[in-house]
Amino acid sequence: MPQLSLYIDQETLKKIESAAKKEKVSISQWVKGKLQNSFEKKWPENYFMLYGAIDDDSFQQTKFPDFKADVPREFL
Repeated sequence: MPQLSLYIDQETLKKIESAAKKEKVSISQWVKGKLQNSFEKKWPENYFMLYGAIDDDSFQQTKFPDFKADVPREFL
């Protein structure tokens, strides 16, 4: 399996070690999992809870024009 070297500060390493220990996995497995998750296309947590959350009169649904008055297209 290929290896990857990272240069990180001591504080970040401590956080990674703590998180890996909490999840009872190795540091390599923890980092691998985080990297794999970052490549997945998914919506952020609670993303859909935002719909309708802004109480502002300037956010109004667009009214679509009535196309009855349009000129018919010319067939070529």
